[in-house]
Amino acid sequence: SSGINAEYGLKRKPMALIKKLRKAKRNCPEGEKPEAVRTHLRNMIVTPEMVGSIVGIYNGKTINQVEIKAEKIGHYLGELSITYKPKKHERPKIGATHS
Repeated sequence: SSGINAEYGLKRKPMALIKKLRKAKRNCPEGEKPEAVRTHLRNMIVTPEMVGSIVGIYNGKTINQVEIKAEKIGHYLGELSITYKPKKHERPKIGATHS
C-alpha cells in the first residue's frame, strides 16, 4: 500500500484520520464547512491536505473543535487544543505565603 503513505510516512491511525477528513470534505456542499472529525491523536502533525478541515481534538476531558488553517501546518494537533483551564488570579487565599 504505497502511494499516499509513501508521501507522508504515516501509520495506520493518522492515515485513518486523513481518510475521514477527506471523506468529510467530499461529502460537504460547495462553499460550506465540512463535518467535524473527532480524534484523540494529539501527536499528529498538521499536513497541507488537512487545511480547511474541522477537527475535534480531545484534550483529556472534552473535544474542542478547531478549523485547520494554512499557518497551522507543521504544528501538532495537541497545540491547537489547550488541556488546562487558564488560572484566574484573585486575592491570596489562606495558606498563601503572604496572606
